[in-house]
Amino acid sequence: MAPSLRIGVVAPGTRIDPELAERVKRLAADCFLDRAPEIVFHPQCFLSAGHFAGEDEARAAAFVEFANDPGLDAIWFARGGYGACRMAEAALAQLNEHARAKTYLGYSDAGALLGGLYAKGFKHIAHGPMPVDVIRPGGDAAVRRALAWLIDRAPESVELGVMFDGKSAAFNIMVLSSILGTPLEPDLSGHVLMLEDIGEYLYRLDRALFQITSSPNIRQARGIKLGRLTDVPENDKPFGMGEEEMLKHWCARAGVAYLGRCDIGHDAENKVVPFGASK
Repeated sequence: MAPSLRIGVVAPGTRIDPELAERVKRLAADCFLDRAPEIVFHPQCFLSAGHFAGEDEARAAAFVEFANDPGLDAIWFARGGYGACRMAEAALAQLNEHARAKTYLGYSDAGALLGGLYAKGFKHIAHGPMPVDVIRPGGDAAVRRALAWLIDRAPESVELGVMFDGKSAAFNIMVLSSILGTPLEPDLSGHVLMLEDIGEYLYRLDRALFQITSSPNIRQARGIKLGRLTDVPENDKPFGMGEEEMLKHWCARAGVAYLGRCDIGHDAENKVVPFGASK
């Protein structure tokens, strides 16, 4: 039986190991049986050029090749790390009508590309688990959640608030702050914006939230929700306020509603957040 879905995987930032790719394909076959998608990992995913999965040109070319391929139904970003912003503009300028029909799924550093795609009017964009999550404790569940959404748009994969929030979008805090004012910045007016992060000092997140909530675009959002901030390092002196108090502070100064918590983060519980209006 032919697979119901063909998913192309590219790594716009940091590389993954071939063994990880094989583990994800086995998991898909075991969990979805005769409905298992065909998951095609581009060879670029395994390149290494310093921090990156190949040079900027190689990462851009792989993304464009798979995005424009009419034989693929979805693009799944392999992992975050860093590098998507370095190749995004060049890659996005080369996309065709086949690319517009695809679904794109990822988070973390891949948010730079998700934002750029959404800014260009692509309709099927979502923040959610990636292949690399399989190596997290409990990560098999995250990968199954992502695949269930890609295959069936399974409602149990989706962050619960999306059903009630109208238009939604989700980003890593540091990534969103870095794309504001660039061609990768999408229009987020009227959206419920969900934010998460990992491995950042609270003072750095505070600075990024100043940047985010100062944006005229973000000030037109319906409101902001806070996901999980994980692996926050201890500073040499206490920051003086908790993570939720910090976001409430910046929302109040910007006149943006703080709408509470949401179920996203750099962990195995990370839920899918489709961009735009819930279907």
